[in-house]
Amino acid sequence: MTSFSMTNQAIGPIYDNAGFQHDEGRPPPYSPQPGVYPPPPQEIPSYVAMTPKTINTCHTATPGTPHNTGQKKGIKTCCWKYILCVSLCVVLILAVVGLLLWYFLYYQCLLGKSCRSGGKCLSPSQWCDGVRDCSHGEDESQCFRLHGTNYILESYSSDSQTWMPVCAENWDNNYGRAVCEQMGYRRQDYVTYGQASTGSLASKGYMKLKTGSKHESHIQSQLTYSQSCSARAVTLRCIECGESSAAPSIRVVGGTEAVNGAWPWQVSLQINGQHICGGSIISPYWIVSAAHCFEKYSNPRIWRVYSGDVSLFKMSFGVGKTVQKIISHDKFNTRNNDNDIALLKLDTPLTFTRTVKPVCLPSIGVSVSAEHQAWITGWGALRSAGPVPDRLNQAQVTIYRRETCNSPQVLNGEVTHTMICAGKLQGGVDTCQGDSGGPLVVKGGNTWWLAGDSSWGIGCALRNKPGVYGNVTYFSDWIHEQMQNE
Repeated sequence: MTSFSMTNQAIGPIYDNAGFQHDEGRPPPYSPQPGVYPPPPQEIPSYVAMTPKTINTCHTATPGTPHNTGQKKGIKTCCWKYILCVSLCVVLILAVVGLLLWYFLYYQCLLGKSCRSGGKCLSPSQWCDGVRDCSHGEDESQCFRLHGTNYILESYSSDSQTWMPVCAENWDNNYGRAVCEQMGYRRQDYVTYGQASTGSLASKGYMKLKTGSKHESHIQSQLTYSQSCSARAVTLRCIECGESSAAPSIRVVGGTEAVNGAWPWQVSLQINGQHICGGSIISPYWIVSAAHCFEKYSNPRIWRVYSGDVSLFKMSFGVGKTVQKIISHDKFNTRNNDNDIALLKLDTPLTFTRTVKPVCLPSIGVSVSAEHQAWITGWGALRSAGPVPDRLNQAQVTIYRRETCNSPQVLNGEVTHTMICAGKLQGGVDTCQGDSGGPLVVKGGNTWWLAGDSSWGIGCALRNKPGVYGNVTYFSDWIHEQMQNE
Protein backbone atom coordinates (compact mmCIF):
# COMPACT_ATOMS: atom_id res chain seq x y z
CA MET A 1 0.00 0.00 0.00
CA THR A 2 1.52 3.29 -0.96
CA SER A 3 0.63 6.83 -0.01
CA PHE A 4 3.14 9.10 -1.66
CA SER A 5 4.49 10.25 -5.03
CA MET A 6 6.51 7.64 -6.90
CA THR A 7 8.56 9.95 -9.14
CA ASN A 8 11.82 8.03 -8.59
CA GLN A 9 10.42 4.61 -9.44
CA ALA A 10 11.19 2.73 -12.61
CA ILE A 11 8.12 2.12 -14.70
CA GLY A 12 7.45 -1.56 -15.17
CA PRO A 13 4.92 -4.30 -14.54
CA ILE A 14 4.22 -5.04 -10.90
CA TYR A 15 2.19 -8.03 -9.82
CA ASP A 16 0.95 -7.20 -6.38
CA ASN A 17 1.93 -10.54 -4.85
CA ALA A 18 5.36 -10.31 -3.21
CA GLY A 19 5.83 -14.04 -3.67
CA PHE A 20 5.15 -14.21 -7.38
CA GLN A 21 6.24 -12.34 -10.49
CA HIS A 22 5.39 -13.10 -14.12
CA ASP A 23 8.39 -14.05 -16.22
CA GLU A 24 7.14 -12.49 -19.42
CA GLY A 25 7.04 -8.85 -18.27
CA ARG A 26 4.08 -6.62 -18.99
CA PRO A 27 1.09 -8.53 -20.31
CA PRO A 28 0.13 -7.66 -23.88
CA PRO A 29 -3.06 -5.71 -24.58
CA TYR A 30 -6.20 -7.75 -24.09
CA SER A 31 -7.85 -9.20 -27.15
CA PRO A 32 -11.22 -10.94 -26.95
CA GLN A 33 -11.08 -14.70 -26.82
CA PRO A 34 -12.85 -16.77 -29.50
CA GLY A 35 -16.48 -17.48 -28.82
CA VAL A 36 -18.01 -20.86 -28.07
CA TYR A 37 -19.25 -21.32 -31.61
CA PRO A 38 -16.75 -22.12 -34.36
CA PRO A 39 -16.19 -19.20 -36.75
CA PRO A 40 -18.16 -19.40 -40.01
CA PRO A 41 -16.20 -19.99 -43.22
CA GLN A 42 -15.18 -16.86 -45.10
CA GLU A 43 -16.83 -18.06 -48.29
CA ILE A 44 -19.60 -20.50 -49.09
CA PRO A 45 -18.06 -23.29 -51.17
CA SER A 46 -19.62 -23.76 -54.59
CA TYR A 47 -19.44 -26.72 -56.91
CA VAL A 48 -19.11 -25.78 -60.60
CA ALA A 49 -19.72 -28.20 -63.46
CA MET A 50 -16.46 -28.55 -65.36
CA THR A 51 -16.13 -28.30 -69.15
CA PRO A 52 -14.80 -31.12 -71.32
CA LYS A 53 -11.49 -29.27 -71.45
CA THR A 54 -10.90 -30.08 -67.78
CA ILE A 55 -12.52 -33.49 -67.62
CA ASN A 56 -11.25 -36.66 -69.10
CA THR A 57 -14.51 -37.60 -70.83
CA CYS A 58 -15.55 -40.72 -72.62
CA HIS A 59 -17.60 -40.56 -75.81
CA THR A 60 -19.52 -42.83 -78.11
CA ALA A 61 -18.87 -42.23 -81.78
CA THR A 62 -21.75 -41.97 -84.23
CA PRO A 63 -22.11 -45.30 -86.11
CA GLY A 64 -20.47 -45.32 -89.49
CA THR A 65 -18.48 -42.17 -88.82
CA PRO A 66 -14.72 -42.58 -89.21
CA HIS A 67 -12.59 -41.53 -86.30
CA ASN A 68 -10.99 -38.08 -86.62
CA THR A 69 -8.80 -36.00 -84.35
CA GLY A 70 -10.93 -32.86 -84.60
CA GLN A 71 -14.08 -31.99 -82.62
CA LYS A 72 -15.66 -35.04 -81.11
CA LYS A 73 -19.22 -35.72 -82.16
CA GLY A 74 -21.89 -38.07 -80.90
CA ILE A 75 -23.41 -38.61 -77.40
CA LYS A 76 -21.02 -37.55 -74.55
CA THR A 77 -21.06 -39.62 -71.33
CA CYS A 78 -19.16 -39.10 -68.04
CA CYS A 79 -16.55 -41.64 -67.20
CA TRP A 80 -16.55 -43.61 -63.96
CA LYS A 81 -13.99 -41.29 -62.34
CA TYR A 82 -16.29 -38.30 -62.67
CA ILE A 83 -19.26 -40.25 -61.29
CA LEU A 84 -17.15 -41.38 -58.33
CA CYS A 85 -15.97 -37.80 -57.68
CA VAL A 86 -19.50 -36.41 -57.67
CA SER A 87 -20.71 -39.21 -55.40
CA LEU A 88 -17.92 -38.59 -52.90
CA CYS A 89 -18.67 -34.85 -52.87
CA VAL A 90 -22.36 -35.49 -52.15
CA VAL A 91 -21.52 -37.92 -49.33
CA LEU A 92 -19.01 -35.46 -47.87
CA ILE A 93 -21.50 -32.58 -47.96
CA LEU A 94 -24.18 -34.68 -46.26
CA ALA A 95 -21.73 -35.80 -43.59
CA VAL A 96 -20.62 -32.22 -42.84
CA VAL A 97 -24.22 -30.99 -42.68
CA GLY A 98 -25.16 -33.85 -40.36
CA LEU A 99 -22.15 -33.22 -38.13
CA LEU A 100 -22.94 -29.51 -37.86
CA LEU A 101 -26.59 -30.21 -37.03
CA TRP A 102 -25.56 -32.71 -34.36
CA TYR A 103 -23.00 -30.28 -32.91
CA PHE A 104 -25.34 -27.32 -32.67
CA LEU A 105 -28.39 -29.23 -31.49
CA TYR A 106 -26.60 -31.47 -29.01
CA TYR A 107 -23.68 -29.48 -27.71
CA GLN A 108 -24.78 -25.90 -28.33
CA CYS A 109 -28.34 -26.73 -27.38
CA LEU A 110 -30.07 -24.10 -29.47
CA LEU A 111 -33.51 -24.83 -28.04
CA GLY A 112 -32.51 -24.85 -24.37
CA LYS A 113 -29.45 -24.97 -22.11
CA SER A 114 -26.75 -27.60 -21.89
CA CYS A 115 -25.10 -29.10 -18.84
CA ARG A 116 -21.41 -28.27 -18.55
CA SER A 117 -20.56 -31.91 -18.01
CA GLY A 118 -21.54 -34.37 -20.73
CA GLY A 119 -23.27 -31.81 -22.95
CA LYS A 120 -26.76 -32.95 -21.95
CA CYS A 121 -29.35 -30.59 -23.41
CA LEU A 122 -32.22 -29.47 -21.19
CA SER A 123 -35.33 -27.53 -22.09
CA PRO A 124 -35.73 -24.13 -20.39
CA SER A 125 -38.48 -25.55 -18.16
CA GLN A 126 -36.02 -28.05 -16.65
CA TRP A 127 -33.85 -25.34 -15.08
CA CYS A 128 -34.70 -24.50 -11.47
CA ASP A 129 -37.62 -26.93 -11.38
CA GLY A 130 -36.34 -28.74 -8.27
CA VAL A 131 -35.20 -31.84 -10.20
CA ARG A 132 -31.46 -32.38 -10.65
CA ASP A 133 -30.99 -33.23 -14.34
CA CYS A 134 -27.29 -32.34 -14.79
CA SER A 135 -24.80 -34.75 -13.24
CA HIS A 136 -23.12 -31.91 -11.31
CA GLY A 137 -26.42 -30.25 -10.44
CA GLU A 138 -25.76 -26.92 -12.14
CA ASP A 139 -29.35 -26.78 -13.38
CA GLU A 140 -30.46 -26.33 -9.76
CA SER A 141 -27.47 -24.44 -8.34
CA GLN A 142 -28.17 -20.84 -9.34
CA CYS A 143 -31.89 -20.47 -8.70
CA PHE A 144 -31.83 -17.81 -5.97
CA ARG A 145 -30.05 -14.52 -5.58
CA LEU A 146 -30.21 -11.41 -3.39
CA HIS A 147 -30.92 -7.97 -4.84
CA GLY A 148 -29.87 -4.57 -3.58
CA THR A 149 -28.71 -3.32 -0.21
CA ASN A 150 -31.87 -4.60 1.51
CA TYR A 151 -31.28 -8.21 0.35
CA ILE A 152 -34.53 -8.82 -1.55
CA LEU A 153 -34.75 -12.52 -2.42
CA GLU A 154 -35.26 -13.28 -6.11
CA SER A 155 -36.00 -16.65 -7.71
CA TYR A 156 -35.40 -17.66 -11.30
CA SER A 157 -38.58 -18.49 -13.20
CA SER A 158 -37.96 -21.24 -15.73
CA ASP A 159 -41.31 -20.49 -17.41
CA SER A 160 -40.63 -16.83 -18.15
CA GLN A 161 -36.81 -17.21 -17.94
CA THR A 162 -36.54 -14.10 -15.77
CA TRP A 163 -35.72 -13.25 -12.15
CA MET A 164 -38.67 -12.33 -9.91
CA PRO A 165 -38.97 -11.35 -6.24
CA VAL A 166 -40.28 -13.99 -3.84
CA CYS A 167 -43.60 -13.18 -2.18
CA ALA A 168 -43.54 -13.31 1.64
CA GLU A 169 -46.94 -15.02 1.91
CA ASN A 170 -46.58 -18.10 4.17
CA TRP A 171 -42.80 -17.63 4.32
CA ASP A 172 -40.90 -18.42 7.52
CA ASN A 173 -37.33 -18.85 8.78
CA ASN A 174 -37.24 -22.53 7.88
CA TYR A 175 -37.68 -21.62 4.22
CA GLY A 176 -35.05 -18.92 4.69
CA ARG A 177 -32.50 -21.36 6.12
CA ALA A 178 -33.12 -23.82 3.28
CA VAL A 179 -32.55 -21.13 0.64
CA CYS A 180 -29.36 -19.85 2.32
CA GLU A 181 -28.01 -23.39 2.54
CA GLN A 182 -28.81 -23.83 -1.13
CA MET A 183 -26.75 -20.69 -1.87
CA GLY A 184 -23.72 -22.22 -0.12
CA TYR A 185 -24.00 -20.84 3.43
CA ARG A 186 -24.15 -22.89 6.63
CA ARG A 187 -27.53 -23.24 8.34
CA GLN A 188 -25.97 -22.16 11.64
CA ASP A 189 -24.86 -18.83 10.11
CA TYR A 190 -28.41 -17.90 9.11
CA VAL A 191 -29.63 -14.57 10.52
CA THR A 192 -33.27 -13.89 9.63
CA TYR A 193 -35.80 -13.02 6.97
CA GLY A 194 -37.89 -9.88 6.60
CA GLN A 195 -40.13 -8.06 4.15
CA ALA A 196 -39.60 -5.07 1.87
CA SER A 197 -41.29 -3.24 -0.96
CA THR A 198 -40.08 -4.29 -4.38
CA GLY A 199 -40.69 -1.20 -6.50
CA SER A 200 -40.11 -2.00 -10.14
CA LEU A 201 -38.66 -5.45 -9.38
CA ALA A 202 -42.18 -6.90 -9.33
CA SER A 203 -43.26 -5.35 -12.64
CA LYS A 204 -43.59 -8.85 -14.13
CA GLY A 205 -45.00 -10.49 -11.01
CA TYR A 206 -43.79 -12.66 -8.14
CA MET A 207 -42.74 -16.18 -7.33
CA LYS A 208 -44.97 -17.44 -4.53
CA LEU A 209 -45.15 -20.58 -2.40
CA LYS A 210 -47.69 -23.08 -3.64
CA THR A 211 -50.56 -24.02 -1.38
CA GLY A 212 -49.54 -26.83 0.95
CA SER A 213 -45.78 -26.32 0.48
CA LYS A 214 -43.43 -28.01 2.93
CA HIS A 215 -39.91 -27.29 4.12
CA GLU A 216 -37.81 -29.25 1.66
CA SER A 217 -34.31 -28.83 0.27
CA HIS A 218 -35.30 -27.62 -3.20
CA ILE A 219 -37.57 -24.70 -2.46
CA GLN A 220 -37.75 -23.66 -6.13
CA SER A 221 -39.95 -26.65 -6.92
CA GLN A 222 -42.51 -25.24 -4.46
CA LEU A 223 -42.67 -21.80 -6.04
CA THR A 224 -45.06 -20.77 -8.75
CA TYR A 225 -45.71 -17.58 -10.69
CA SER A 226 -48.21 -15.07 -9.33
CA GLN A 227 -49.21 -11.71 -10.75
CA SER A 228 -49.79 -10.28 -7.28
CA CYS A 229 -48.73 -10.71 -3.66
CA SER A 230 -50.81 -9.85 -0.60
CA ALA A 231 -47.60 -9.35 1.41
CA ARG A 232 -44.34 -7.71 0.44
CA ALA A 233 -41.22 -9.45 -0.89
CA VAL A 234 -38.92 -11.65 1.18
CA THR A 235 -35.60 -10.17 2.34
CA LEU A 236 -32.94 -12.61 3.50
CA ARG A 237 -29.82 -12.36 5.64
CA CYS A 238 -27.82 -15.58 5.24
CA ILE A 239 -24.86 -14.34 7.28
CA GLU A 240 -24.01 -11.30 9.41
CA CYS A 241 -21.53 -9.52 7.17
CA GLY A 242 -20.14 -6.15 6.13
CA GLU A 243 -20.02 -4.62 9.61
CA SER A 244 -17.07 -2.52 10.75
CA SER A 245 -16.62 -1.08 14.22
CA ALA A 246 -13.85 1.37 13.34
CA ALA A 247 -13.81 2.16 9.62
CA PRO A 248 -12.76 5.74 8.77
CA SER A 249 -15.72 8.11 8.57
CA ILE A 250 -13.90 10.84 6.66
CA ARG A 251 -12.06 11.00 3.38
CA VAL A 252 -8.38 10.10 3.62
CA VAL A 253 -5.91 11.47 1.09
CA GLY A 254 -3.14 8.92 0.68
CA GLY A 255 -2.75 5.90 2.94
CA THR A 256 -2.85 5.62 6.72
CA GLU A 257 -2.46 2.85 9.27
CA ALA A 258 -5.69 1.04 10.14
CA VAL A 259 -6.93 0.30 13.63
CA ASN A 260 -8.22 -3.01 14.94
CA GLY A 261 -11.81 -3.67 13.94
CA ALA A 262 -11.77 -1.30 10.96
CA TRP A 263 -11.49 -4.05 8.33
CA PRO A 264 -12.24 -7.29 10.24
CA TRP A 265 -12.46 -9.39 7.04
CA GLN A 266 -8.82 -8.71 6.04
CA VAL A 267 -6.52 -11.74 6.42
CA SER A 268 -2.83 -12.39 5.85
CA LEU A 269 -1.96 -15.48 3.80
CA GLN A 270 1.46 -16.76 4.85
CA ILE A 271 4.02 -19.43 4.04
CA ASN A 272 6.58 -20.32 6.73
CA GLY A 273 5.70 -17.20 8.70
CA GLN A 274 6.15 -14.85 5.73
CA HIS A 275 3.28 -12.70 4.49
CA ILE A 276 2.64 -13.49 0.81
CA CYS A 277 -0.87 -12.31 -0.09
CA GLY A 278 -4.02 -10.84 1.35
CA GLY A 279 -7.54 -12.16 1.37
CA SER A 280 -11.10 -11.47 2.53
CA ILE A 281 -13.32 -13.51 4.87
CA ILE A 282 -16.75 -14.22 3.34
CA SER A 283 -17.88 -17.00 5.74
CA PRO A 284 -16.38 -19.01 8.62
CA TYR A 285 -14.84 -21.48 6.14
CA TRP A 286 -14.18 -19.38 3.04
CA ILE A 287 -11.57 -16.78 2.01
CA VAL A 288 -11.52 -14.86 -1.30
CA SER A 289 -8.09 -14.11 -2.78
CA ALA A 290 -6.32 -13.87 -6.17
CA ALA A 291 -5.56 -16.90 -8.35
CA HIS A 292 -2.05 -15.73 -9.24
CA CYS A 293 -1.01 -16.05 -5.57
CA PHE A 294 -1.25 -19.83 -5.92
CA GLU A 295 0.16 -20.36 -9.39
CA LYS A 296 3.51 -21.51 -7.99
CA TYR A 297 2.34 -22.31 -4.48
CA SER A 298 -0.70 -24.51 -5.10
CA ASN A 299 -0.29 -26.97 -2.20
CA PRO A 300 -2.88 -25.90 0.40
CA ARG A 301 -0.89 -27.48 3.24
CA ILE A 302 1.91 -24.92 3.05
CA TRP A 303 -0.43 -21.97 3.65
CA ARG A 304 -1.63 -20.45 6.93
CA VAL A 305 -4.39 -17.86 7.30
CA TYR A 306 -3.98 -15.20 10.00
CA SER A 307 -6.70 -12.79 11.13
CA GLY A 308 -7.88 -10.63 14.01
CA ASP A 309 -5.20 -7.93 14.21
CA VAL A 310 -3.67 -5.15 12.13
CA SER A 311 -0.14 -6.15 13.24
CA LEU A 312 1.63 -8.99 11.44
CA PHE A 313 3.96 -9.31 14.43
CA LYS A 314 1.11 -9.78 16.91
CA MET A 315 -0.63 -12.29 14.65
CA SER A 316 2.59 -14.31 14.39
CA PHE A 317 2.08 -15.45 17.99
CA GLY A 318 -1.03 -17.31 16.85
CA VAL A 319 -1.12 -20.64 15.06
CA GLY A 320 -3.08 -19.56 12.00
CA LYS A 321 -5.80 -21.52 10.23
CA THR A 322 -4.78 -24.41 7.99
CA VAL A 323 -6.16 -24.61 4.45
CA GLN A 324 -8.08 -27.65 3.23
CA LYS A 325 -8.49 -26.67 -0.41
CA ILE A 326 -7.50 -23.95 -2.89
CA ILE A 327 -9.90 -23.37 -5.79
CA SER A 328 -8.48 -21.10 -8.49
CA HIS A 329 -10.78 -20.06 -11.31
CA ASP A 330 -10.50 -22.66 -14.08
CA LYS A 331 -10.26 -19.89 -16.70
CA PHE A 332 -7.49 -17.92 -14.99
CA ASN A 333 -5.17 -16.63 -17.70
CA THR A 334 -1.54 -16.35 -16.62
CA ARG A 335 -0.76 -14.16 -19.63
CA ASN A 336 -3.08 -11.25 -18.86
CA ASN A 337 -4.44 -12.15 -15.38
CA ASP A 338 -7.99 -12.57 -16.69
CA ASN A 339 -10.28 -14.32 -14.14
CA ASP A 340 -7.81 -13.67 -11.33
CA ILE A 341 -9.77 -15.00 -8.37
CA ALA A 342 -9.46 -17.94 -6.00
CA LEU A 343 -11.20 -19.38 -2.96
CA LEU A 344 -9.57 -20.98 0.07
CA LYS A 345 -11.56 -23.42 2.19
CA LEU A 346 -10.30 -23.71 5.75
CA ASP A 347 -9.97 -26.97 7.67
CA THR A 348 -11.78 -25.49 10.67
CA PRO A 349 -14.10 -22.48 10.82
CA LEU A 350 -13.12 -19.03 12.00
CA THR A 351 -14.69 -17.76 15.20
CA PHE A 352 -16.22 -14.36 14.59
CA THR A 353 -15.35 -11.55 16.99
CA ARG A 354 -15.20 -7.75 16.85
CA THR A 355 -12.00 -8.00 14.83
CA VAL A 356 -12.86 -11.13 12.79
CA LYS A 357 -15.96 -10.77 10.61
CA PRO A 358 -16.95 -11.49 6.99
CA VAL A 359 -17.42 -8.90 4.28
CA CYS A 360 -20.60 -9.16 2.18
CA LEU A 361 -20.51 -10.58 -1.32
CA PRO A 362 -22.12 -8.02 -3.64
CA SER A 363 -25.84 -8.43 -4.25
CA ILE A 364 -27.25 -7.75 -7.69
CA GLY A 365 -27.84 -4.02 -8.02
CA VAL A 366 -25.26 -2.91 -5.44
CA SER A 367 -23.47 0.02 -7.02
CA VAL A 368 -19.79 -0.36 -7.84
CA SER A 369 -20.16 2.06 -10.72
CA ALA A 370 -17.65 4.52 -12.13
CA GLU A 371 -16.52 7.32 -9.82
CA HIS A 372 -17.72 5.34 -6.80
CA GLN A 373 -15.41 5.74 -3.82
CA ALA A 374 -13.85 2.55 -2.47
CA TRP A 375 -11.25 1.46 0.08
CA ILE A 376 -8.19 -0.75 -0.29
CA THR A 377 -6.28 -2.40 2.55
CA GLY A 378 -3.19 -4.55 2.85
CA TRP A 379 0.27 -5.19 4.20
CA GLY A 380 1.86 -4.51 0.80
CA ALA A 381 5.06 -2.56 0.22
CA LEU A 382 4.94 1.20 0.81
CA ARG A 383 6.83 1.70 -2.45
CA SER A 384 7.80 -0.47 -5.40
CA ALA A 385 10.16 -3.24 -4.22
CA GLY A 386 10.11 -1.66 -0.74
CA PRO A 387 9.77 -3.34 2.66
CA VAL A 388 6.49 -4.80 3.92
CA PRO A 389 5.08 -2.84 6.89
CA ASP A 390 4.03 -4.48 10.13
CA ARG A 391 0.70 -2.66 10.37
CA LEU A 392 -2.24 -2.88 7.98
CA ASN A 393 -2.55 0.17 5.73
CA GLN A 394 -5.76 1.67 4.31
CA ALA A 395 -6.46 4.15 1.52
CA GLN A 396 -9.44 5.57 -0.34
CA VAL A 397 -9.52 5.23 -4.13
CA THR A 398 -11.85 5.93 -7.03
CA ILE A 399 -13.32 3.25 -9.29
CA TYR A 400 -12.95 4.27 -12.95
CA ARG A 401 -14.90 3.40 -16.06
CA ARG A 402 -13.41 0.56 -18.08
CA GLU A 403 -13.17 2.91 -21.08
CA THR A 404 -11.02 5.26 -18.99
CA CYS A 405 -8.83 2.41 -17.79
CA ASN A 406 -8.34 1.07 -21.32
CA SER A 407 -7.43 4.38 -22.94
CA PRO A 408 -3.95 4.38 -24.56
CA GLN A 409 -2.44 6.74 -21.99
CA VAL A 410 -3.72 4.66 -19.03
CA LEU A 411 -3.72 0.83 -19.28
CA ASN A 412 -4.02 0.55 -23.07
CA GLY A 413 -6.76 -2.07 -23.40
CA GLU A 414 -5.49 -4.48 -20.74
CA VAL A 415 -8.56 -4.30 -18.45
CA THR A 416 -11.01 -7.06 -19.37
CA HIS A 417 -14.63 -7.53 -18.31
CA THR A 418 -13.44 -9.71 -15.39
CA MET A 419 -11.51 -6.76 -13.97
CA ILE A 420 -12.12 -3.28 -12.59
CA CYS A 421 -9.52 -0.57 -12.08
CA ALA A 422 -9.32 1.86 -9.19
CA GLY A 423 -6.86 4.32 -7.75
CA LYS A 424 -5.94 7.92 -8.43
CA LEU A 425 -5.11 8.95 -11.98
CA GLN A 426 -2.88 11.70 -10.59
CA GLY A 427 -0.89 8.95 -8.81
CA GLY A 428 0.18 8.63 -5.19
CA VAL A 429 -2.32 6.01 -3.94
CA ASP A 430 -2.28 2.36 -4.97
CA THR A 431 -1.79 -1.25 -3.95
CA CYS A 432 1.70 -2.71 -4.33
CA GLN A 433 3.61 -5.97 -3.91
CA GLY A 434 2.16 -8.02 -1.07
CA ASP A 435 -1.37 -6.62 -1.45
CA SER A 436 -2.50 -9.27 -3.95
CA GLY A 437 -5.78 -10.95 -3.14
CA GLY A 438 -6.69 -8.28 -0.61
CA PRO A 439 -10.04 -6.46 -0.64
CA LEU A 440 -11.38 -3.51 -2.57
CA VAL A 441 -14.59 -2.63 -0.70
CA VAL A 442 -17.43 -0.15 -1.18
CA LYS A 443 -20.07 0.98 1.30
CA GLY A 444 -23.78 0.93 0.53
CA GLY A 445 -26.74 0.88 2.87
CA ASN A 446 -24.46 0.89 5.98
CA THR A 447 -22.90 -2.34 4.70
CA TRP A 448 -19.42 -3.01 3.31
CA TRP A 449 -19.41 -5.01 0.06
CA LEU A 450 -16.48 -6.81 -1.54
CA ALA A 451 -16.09 -5.23 -4.98
CA GLY A 452 -12.67 -6.56 -5.98
CA ASP A 453 -9.57 -8.58 -5.12
CA SER A 454 -6.20 -6.93 -5.73
CA SER A 455 -4.67 -8.36 -8.90
CA TRP A 456 -1.98 -6.40 -10.77
CA GLY A 457 -0.70 -2.99 -11.77
CA ILE A 458 1.96 -1.12 -13.74
CA GLY A 459 4.41 0.07 -11.10
CA CYS A 460 2.95 1.33 -7.83
CA ALA A 461 1.01 4.60 -7.53
CA LEU A 462 2.27 5.98 -10.84
CA ARG A 463 0.38 8.71 -12.68
CA ASN A 464 -2.29 7.30 -15.06
CA LYS A 465 -1.61 3.75 -13.79
CA PRO A 466 -4.43 2.80 -11.40
CA GLY A 467 -4.47 -0.64 -9.82
CA VAL A 468 -6.44 -3.52 -11.34
CA TYR A 469 -8.73 -5.82 -9.33
CA GLY A 470 -10.71 -8.97 -9.99
CA ASN A 471 -14.36 -7.99 -10.52
CA VAL A 472 -16.05 -9.84 -7.64
CA THR A 473 -19.54 -8.86 -8.83
CA TYR A 474 -18.79 -10.71 -12.08
CA PHE A 475 -17.64 -13.76 -10.08
CA SER A 476 -20.54 -13.91 -7.58
CA ASP A 477 -22.23 -16.91 -9.24
CA TRP A 478 -18.90 -18.74 -9.48
CA ILE A 479 -18.20 -18.12 -5.78
CA HIS A 480 -21.60 -19.40 -4.67
CA GLU A 481 -21.28 -22.43 -6.94
CA GLN A 482 -17.96 -23.45 -5.35
CA MET A 483 -19.40 -22.97 -1.87
CA GLN A 484 -22.39 -25.15 -2.79
CA ASN A 485 -20.26 -27.95 -4.24
CA GLU A 486 -18.01 -28.16 -1.20
